[in-house]
Amino acid sequence: MTTHITHLSSDLIELILSFLPISTLIKSSIVCKLWHSIISSFSFSTTTTTNHHHKPWFFLHGIHNISSKNNQSFAFDPTSNSWFQLTPFLTTTPNQNQNQPNTSFIGTNGFFFITAPMFCYTTIMHPSWHATKPLHFPRINPLIGVFNDGFVVVVGGVKFIGNLVDIEEPLDVEIYDPSLGSWKLCPPLPGDFRSGNSSSSLSSALFKKKFYVFGIYSCFVSSFDLEKHVWSDVHTLRPHGVVFSFLVSCRKQLVLAGICNLRNGSCFNLWKIDDRTMEFNEIGTMPHDLLYDLFDGDEDDKFASLKCVGLGDLIYVFNEDYHRVYPACVCEIDDESGKCSWRKVPQLPSPVNKFHKVISFCSTISLHSVLGQHQHLGIQ
Repeated sequence: MTTHITHLSSDLIELILSFLPISTLIKSSIVCKLWHSIISSFSFSTTTTTNHHHKPWFFLHGIHNISSKNNQSFAFDPTSNSWFQLTPFLTTTPNQNQNQPNTSFIGTNGFFFITAPMFCYTTIMHPSWHATKPLHFPRINPLIGVFNDGFVVVVGGVKFIGNLVDIEEPLDVEIYDPSLGSWKLCPPLPGDFRSGNSSSSLSSALFKKKFYVFGIYSCFVSSFDLEKHVWSDVHTLRPHGVVFSFLVSCRKQLVLAGICNLRNGSCFNLWKIDDRTMEFNEIGTMPHDLLYDLFDGDEDDKFASLKCVGLGDLIYVFNEDYHRVYPACVCEIDDESGKCSWRKVPQLPSPVNKFHKVISFCSTISLHSVLGQHQHLGIQ
Protein backbone atom coordinates (compact mmCIF):
# COMPACT_ATOMS: atom_id res chain seq x y z
CA MET A 1 0.00 0.00 0.00
CA THR A 2 1.32 3.44 -0.93
CA THR A 3 0.39 6.89 0.38
CA HIS A 4 0.24 9.95 -1.88
CA ILE A 5 2.41 12.80 -0.61
CA THR A 6 -0.60 15.12 -0.45
CA HIS A 7 -2.10 12.84 2.19
CA LEU A 8 0.92 13.12 4.53
CA SER A 9 0.84 15.29 7.63
CA SER A 10 2.45 18.75 7.52
CA ASP A 11 5.10 17.63 10.02
CA LEU A 12 6.13 14.70 7.83
CA ILE A 13 6.19 16.84 4.68
CA GLU A 14 8.38 19.37 6.52
CA LEU A 15 10.79 16.61 7.56
CA ILE A 16 11.05 15.28 3.99
CA LEU A 17 11.60 18.74 2.50
CA SER A 18 14.28 19.55 5.08
CA PHE A 19 16.66 17.07 3.44
CA LEU A 20 16.51 18.73 0.02
CA PRO A 21 19.33 21.03 -1.21
CA ILE A 22 18.59 24.76 -1.18
CA SER A 23 18.22 25.09 -4.96
CA THR A 24 15.59 22.32 -4.99
CA LEU A 25 13.84 23.82 -1.96
CA ILE A 26 13.38 27.15 -3.68
CA LYS A 27 11.86 25.47 -6.72
CA SER A 28 9.67 23.32 -4.44
CA SER A 29 8.29 26.40 -2.71
CA ILE A 30 6.22 27.26 -5.80
CA VAL A 31 4.59 23.81 -6.05
CA CYS A 32 1.66 24.73 -3.78
CA LYS A 33 0.63 27.10 -0.99
CA LEU A 34 1.24 24.48 1.72
CA TRP A 35 4.83 23.81 0.63
CA HIS A 36 5.46 27.53 0.28
CA SER A 37 4.26 28.23 3.82
CA ILE A 38 6.36 25.36 5.21
CA ILE A 39 9.57 26.34 3.41
CA SER A 40 9.19 30.06 4.23
CA SER A 41 8.68 29.49 7.97
CA PHE A 42 11.40 30.18 10.53
CA SER A 43 10.94 26.76 12.16
CA PHE A 44 11.65 25.05 8.82
CA SER A 45 14.92 26.94 8.24
CA THR A 46 16.02 25.94 11.76
CA THR A 47 15.29 22.27 11.02
CA THR A 48 17.07 22.45 7.67
CA THR A 49 20.15 24.05 9.24
CA THR A 50 20.25 21.10 11.64
CA ASN A 51 20.12 18.58 8.79
CA HIS A 52 22.65 20.45 6.61
CA HIS A 53 25.90 21.91 7.90
CA HIS A 54 25.51 25.42 6.54
CA LYS A 55 28.86 26.68 5.24
CA PRO A 56 29.76 30.29 4.38
CA TRP A 57 28.73 31.43 0.91
CA PHE A 58 31.03 33.00 -1.69
CA PHE A 59 29.78 36.30 -3.16
CA LEU A 60 30.97 37.86 -6.40
CA HIS A 61 29.69 41.29 -7.45
CA GLY A 62 30.67 42.86 -10.75
CA ILE A 63 30.67 46.63 -11.31
CA HIS A 64 30.29 48.13 -14.78
CA ASN A 65 31.68 51.68 -14.98
CA ILE A 66 29.49 52.80 -17.88
CA SER A 67 26.07 51.78 -16.58
CA SER A 68 25.04 50.32 -13.24
CA LYS A 69 22.33 48.40 -15.11
CA ASN A 70 25.10 46.04 -16.21
CA ASN A 71 26.16 45.29 -12.61
CA GLN A 72 25.57 41.71 -11.48
CA SER A 73 25.69 39.87 -8.16
CA PHE A 74 26.21 36.13 -7.73
CA ALA A 75 26.24 33.90 -4.64
CA PHE A 76 27.71 30.39 -4.41
CA ASP A 77 26.37 27.88 -1.90
CA PRO A 78 29.12 25.27 -1.30
CA THR A 79 26.72 22.79 0.31
CA SER A 80 24.54 22.42 -2.78
CA ASN A 81 27.44 23.33 -5.11
CA SER A 82 25.13 25.86 -6.79
CA TRP A 83 25.32 29.46 -7.97
CA PHE A 84 22.47 31.87 -7.31
CA GLN A 85 22.07 35.13 -9.20
CA LEU A 86 20.88 37.89 -6.89
CA THR A 87 18.13 40.16 -8.11
CA PRO A 88 19.82 43.17 -9.77
CA PHE A 89 19.72 46.40 -7.79
CA LEU A 90 21.51 49.69 -8.31
CA THR A 91 24.76 50.10 -6.42
CA THR A 92 24.13 53.81 -6.12
CA THR A 93 22.35 55.69 -3.38
CA PRO A 94 19.33 57.87 -4.26
CA ASN A 95 21.36 61.08 -4.48
CA GLN A 96 23.97 59.67 -6.84
CA ASN A 97 24.10 59.60 -10.61
CA GLN A 98 23.16 56.08 -11.71
CA ASN A 99 25.79 56.11 -14.43
CA GLN A 100 28.58 57.45 -12.21
CA PRO A 101 31.39 54.92 -11.66
CA ASN A 102 31.34 53.94 -8.00
CA THR A 103 34.81 53.02 -6.76
CA SER A 104 33.64 53.29 -3.15
CA PHE A 105 31.45 50.17 -3.38
CA ILE A 106 32.52 47.32 -1.04
CA GLY A 107 31.07 44.04 0.18
CA THR A 108 31.83 42.08 3.36
CA ASN A 109 30.25 40.17 6.24
CA GLY A 110 26.80 39.93 4.67
CA PHE A 111 26.60 43.62 3.70
CA PHE A 112 27.26 45.91 0.76
CA PHE A 113 28.70 49.35 1.61
CA ILE A 114 29.19 52.68 -0.15
CA THR A 115 31.80 54.80 1.64
CA ALA A 116 31.83 58.06 -0.36
CA PRO A 117 30.59 60.70 -0.73
CA MET A 118 28.23 59.42 2.01
CA PHE A 119 28.32 56.18 4.00
CA CYS A 120 25.48 53.74 3.21
CA TYR A 121 24.88 50.05 3.72
CA THR A 122 22.44 47.30 2.78
CA THR A 123 22.14 43.64 3.64
CA ILE A 124 22.86 41.34 0.72
CA MET A 125 19.66 39.33 0.81
CA HIS A 126 17.35 42.31 1.50
CA PRO A 127 18.67 45.14 -0.70
CA SER A 128 17.55 48.44 0.82
CA TRP A 129 20.07 51.23 1.33
CA HIS A 130 20.43 52.96 4.72
CA ALA A 131 22.66 55.96 5.44
CA THR A 132 24.64 56.61 8.62
CA LYS A 133 26.14 59.88 9.72
CA PRO A 134 28.99 60.76 7.32
CA LEU A 135 32.48 59.47 7.96
CA HIS A 136 34.89 62.06 9.32
CA PHE A 137 37.02 61.15 6.30
CA PRO A 138 34.97 59.96 3.30
CA ARG A 139 37.17 57.54 1.37
CA ILE A 140 37.31 55.06 -1.48
CA ASN A 141 38.72 51.52 -1.44
CA PRO A 142 39.05 51.13 2.35
CA LEU A 143 39.00 47.87 4.29
CA ILE A 144 35.76 47.23 6.21
CA GLY A 145 34.78 44.75 8.92
CA VAL A 146 31.53 44.13 10.82
CA PHE A 147 31.70 42.90 14.42
CA ASN A 148 29.66 42.79 17.64
CA ASP A 149 26.33 42.63 15.78
CA GLY A 150 26.48 45.88 13.89
CA PHE A 151 29.67 47.74 14.79
CA VAL A 152 31.59 48.69 11.64
CA VAL A 153 35.33 49.35 11.41
CA VAL A 154 36.71 51.29 8.42
CA VAL A 155 40.48 51.17 7.86
CA GLY A 156 42.71 52.91 5.32
CA GLY A 157 41.48 53.85 1.90
CA VAL A 158 42.06 56.94 -0.18
CA LYS A 159 40.66 60.29 0.94
CA PHE A 160 37.70 61.49 -1.13
CA ILE A 161 36.98 65.23 -1.39
CA GLY A 162 34.50 66.52 -3.96
CA ASN A 163 35.26 63.78 -6.52
CA LEU A 164 39.01 64.26 -5.94
CA VAL A 165 41.30 61.89 -4.05
CA ASP A 166 44.34 62.42 -1.85
CA ILE A 167 46.58 59.35 -1.87
CA GLU A 168 49.15 60.81 0.51
CA GLU A 169 47.23 61.48 3.71
CA PRO A 170 46.94 58.54 6.16
CA LEU A 171 43.32 58.27 7.32
CA ASP A 172 42.21 57.60 10.88
CA VAL A 173 40.45 54.33 11.62
CA GLU A 174 36.75 54.96 12.18
CA ILE A 175 34.36 52.74 14.15
CA TYR A 176 30.59 53.04 13.88
CA ASP A 177 28.52 52.42 17.01
CA PRO A 178 24.94 51.57 15.92
CA SER A 179 23.50 52.30 19.39
CA LEU A 180 24.89 55.85 19.32
CA GLY A 181 24.61 56.32 15.57
CA SER A 182 28.04 57.96 15.46
CA TRP A 183 31.63 57.39 14.32
CA LYS A 184 34.62 57.27 16.66
CA LEU A 185 38.11 58.22 15.43
CA CYS A 186 41.00 55.86 16.21
CA PRO A 187 44.70 55.75 15.23
CA PRO A 188 45.47 55.29 11.50
CA LEU A 189 47.32 52.38 9.95
CA PRO A 190 50.98 52.16 11.03
CA GLY A 191 53.35 54.14 8.82
CA ASP A 192 54.75 50.98 7.20
CA PHE A 193 51.53 50.74 5.14
CA ARG A 194 51.58 54.35 3.95
CA SER A 195 52.77 53.52 0.44
CA GLY A 196 49.76 51.25 -0.09
CA ASN A 197 46.78 51.74 2.21
CA SER A 198 43.80 50.83 0.01
CA SER A 199 41.98 47.53 -0.54
CA SER A 200 43.74 47.16 -3.90
CA SER A 201 47.00 46.42 -2.08
CA LEU A 202 45.75 45.17 1.30
CA SER A 203 43.71 42.25 2.60
CA SER A 204 42.07 41.96 6.00
CA ALA A 205 40.76 39.37 8.45
CA LEU A 206 38.64 39.52 11.61
CA PHE A 207 40.01 37.07 14.17
CA LYS A 208 39.67 36.92 17.97
CA LYS A 209 38.37 40.49 18.34
CA LYS A 210 41.18 41.87 16.22
CA PHE A 211 41.11 43.34 12.72
CA TYR A 212 44.22 42.16 10.85
CA VAL A 213 45.59 44.16 7.94
CA PHE A 214 48.04 42.50 5.56
CA GLY A 215 50.02 43.91 2.63
CA ILE A 216 49.31 41.71 -0.39
CA TYR A 217 52.71 42.57 -1.92
CA SER A 218 54.64 44.08 1.01
CA CYS A 219 53.75 41.18 3.36
CA PHE A 220 53.51 43.61 6.30
CA VAL A 221 50.93 42.63 8.91
CA SER A 222 49.48 44.42 11.93
CA SER A 223 46.34 43.91 14.00
CA PHE A 224 43.94 46.51 15.40
CA ASP A 225 42.47 45.63 18.80
CA LEU A 226 38.73 46.26 18.48
CA GLU A 227 38.34 46.74 22.24
CA LYS A 228 41.48 48.72 23.14
CA HIS A 229 41.63 50.59 19.80
CA VAL A 230 45.41 50.24 19.39
CA TRP A 231 47.60 48.76 16.66
CA SER A 232 50.10 45.95 17.26
CA ASP A 233 53.70 46.04 16.10
CA VAL A 234 54.22 45.48 12.38
CA HIS A 235 55.56 42.05 11.37
CA THR A 236 56.53 40.56 8.01
CA LEU A 237 54.87 37.37 6.75
CA ARG A 238 56.81 36.29 3.66
CA PRO A 239 57.30 32.54 3.16
CA HIS A 240 60.04 31.55 0.73
CA GLY A 241 59.23 32.36 -2.90
CA VAL A 242 56.00 34.26 -2.22
CA VAL A 243 55.10 36.80 -4.92
CA PHE A 244 51.84 38.00 -3.39
CA SER A 245 49.46 36.58 -0.80
CA PHE A 246 46.23 37.14 1.14
CA LEU A 247 45.36 36.79 4.81
CA VAL A 248 42.21 34.79 5.57
CA SER A 249 40.33 34.24 8.82
CA CYS A 250 39.29 30.62 9.18
CA ARG A 251 37.25 29.12 12.01
CA LYS A 252 40.14 28.32 14.36
CA GLN A 253 43.16 29.88 12.69
CA LEU A 254 44.59 32.58 10.49
CA VAL A 255 45.67 31.33 7.07
CA LEU A 256 48.04 32.91 4.56
CA ALA A 257 47.32 31.99 0.94
CA GLY A 258 49.46 33.00 -2.00
CA ILE A 259 51.42 32.40 -5.18
CA CYS A 260 55.03 31.22 -4.95
CA ASN A 261 57.65 31.20 -7.68
CA LEU A 262 60.03 28.32 -7.01
CA ARG A 263 62.65 26.51 -9.08
CA ASN A 264 60.16 23.87 -10.18
CA GLY A 265 57.56 26.45 -11.21
CA SER A 266 54.67 28.40 -9.74
CA CYS A 267 52.37 27.06 -7.04
CA PHE A 268 49.58 28.28 -4.77
CA ASN A 269 50.21 27.44 -1.11
CA LEU A 270 48.46 27.77 2.24
CA TRP A 271 50.19 28.44 5.56
CA LYS A 272 48.78 28.32 9.08
CA ILE A 273 49.67 31.47 11.05
CA ASP A 274 50.31 31.52 14.79
CA ASP A 275 48.46 34.70 15.82
CA ARG A 276 50.72 35.14 18.88
CA THR A 277 54.15 34.80 17.26
CA MET A 278 53.26 35.39 13.57
CA GLU A 279 55.19 32.23 12.67
CA PHE A 280 53.89 30.16 9.75
CA ASN A 281 53.72 26.51 8.72
CA GLU A 282 52.67 25.19 5.32
CA ILE A 283 49.44 23.18 5.40
CA GLY A 284 48.57 22.64 1.74
CA THR A 285 49.19 23.25 -1.97
CA MET A 286 46.63 23.66 -4.72
CA PRO A 287 46.87 20.87 -7.31
CA HIS A 288 48.92 22.08 -10.26
CA ASP A 289 46.28 21.30 -12.90
CA LEU A 290 43.61 23.15 -10.90
CA LEU A 291 45.80 26.25 -10.61
CA TYR A 292 46.51 26.38 -14.33
CA ASP A 293 42.85 25.74 -15.10
CA LEU A 294 42.21 29.25 -13.75
CA PHE A 295 44.44 30.91 -16.35
CA ASP A 296 45.32 31.04 -20.03
CA GLY A 297 48.72 31.62 -21.60
CA ASP A 298 52.27 31.66 -20.27
CA GLU A 299 52.72 35.36 -19.54
CA ASP A 300 54.84 36.21 -16.52
CA ASP A 301 52.04 38.30 -15.00
CA LYS A 302 49.25 35.79 -15.68
CA PHE A 303 48.62 35.34 -11.95
CA ALA A 304 48.18 39.06 -11.33
CA SER A 305 44.37 38.79 -11.62
CA LEU A 306 44.17 36.08 -8.97
CA LYS A 307 42.24 36.88 -5.79
CA CYS A 308 41.56 34.96 -2.60
CA VAL A 309 38.87 35.18 0.11
CA GLY A 310 37.67 32.81 2.78
CA LEU A 311 35.74 32.18 5.98
CA GLY A 312 35.02 29.26 8.27
CA ASP A 313 36.78 26.21 6.82
CA LEU A 314 36.62 27.38 3.18
CA ILE A 315 39.10 29.34 1.06
CA TYR A 316 38.15 30.47 -2.46
CA VAL A 317 40.64 31.36 -5.18
CA PHE A 318 39.39 32.96 -8.39
CA ASN A 319 40.48 34.86 -11.46
CA GLU A 320 38.89 38.33 -11.69
CA ASP A 321 39.70 38.60 -15.41
CA TYR A 322 36.66 38.36 -17.70
CA HIS A 323 38.52 36.35 -20.36
CA ARG A 324 37.73 33.05 -18.61
CA VAL A 325 34.44 34.36 -17.13
CA TYR A 326 35.81 34.49 -13.58
CA PRO A 327 36.68 30.83 -12.89
CA ALA A 328 37.12 29.76 -9.25
CA CYS A 329 38.09 26.86 -7.02
CA VAL A 330 37.60 26.21 -3.32
CA CYS A 331 39.68 24.57 -0.61
CA GLU A 332 38.09 23.00 2.47
CA ILE A 333 40.32 22.68 5.54
CA ASP A 334 39.40 19.86 7.90
CA ASP A 335 39.29 21.16 11.48
CA GLU A 336 40.57 17.95 13.05
CA SER A 337 43.21 16.69 10.61
CA GLY A 338 44.12 20.05 9.07
CA LYS A 339 44.13 18.43 5.62
CA CYS A 340 43.14 20.46 2.56
CA SER A 341 40.63 19.26 -0.02
CA TRP A 342 40.45 21.19 -3.32
CA ARG A 343 37.74 21.25 -5.98
CA LYS A 344 36.66 23.37 -8.90
CA VAL A 345 33.67 25.69 -8.54
CA PRO A 346 31.01 25.43 -11.29
CA GLN A 347 30.96 28.12 -13.96
CA LEU A 348 28.94 31.26 -13.26
CA PRO A 349 25.36 31.10 -14.63
CA SER A 350 25.04 32.79 -18.03
CA PRO A 351 24.83 35.46 -19.21
CA VAL A 352 27.74 37.14 -17.42
CA ASN A 353 28.57 40.77 -18.25
CA LYS A 354 32.08 42.15 -18.58
CA PHE A 355 32.97 44.09 -15.41
CA HIS A 356 35.45 46.87 -14.75
CA LYS A 357 35.75 45.91 -11.08
CA VAL A 358 34.94 42.73 -9.16
CA ILE A 359 34.04 42.65 -5.46
CA SER A 360 34.41 39.28 -3.73
CA PHE A 361 33.99 38.07 -0.17
CA CYS A 362 32.66 35.20 1.97
CA SER A 363 29.81 35.48 4.42
CA THR A 364 27.60 33.33 6.59
CA ILE A 365 23.98 33.68 5.50
CA SER A 366 20.83 33.02 7.48
CA LEU A 367 19.02 30.14 5.85
CA HIS A 368 15.74 31.81 6.77
CA SER A 369 16.74 34.89 4.78
CA VAL A 370 17.40 32.69 1.75
CA LEU A 371 14.27 30.55 1.97
CA GLY A 372 12.01 33.38 3.09
CA GLN A 373 13.24 35.79 0.39
CA HIS A 374 13.77 33.37 -2.48
CA GLN A 375 12.07 35.76 -4.89
CA HIS A 376 15.37 37.75 -4.79
CA LEU A 377 17.29 34.78 -6.15
CA GLY A 378 17.47 33.51 -9.72
CA ILE A 379 18.09 29.77 -9.68
CA GLN A 380 20.28 28.59 -12.53
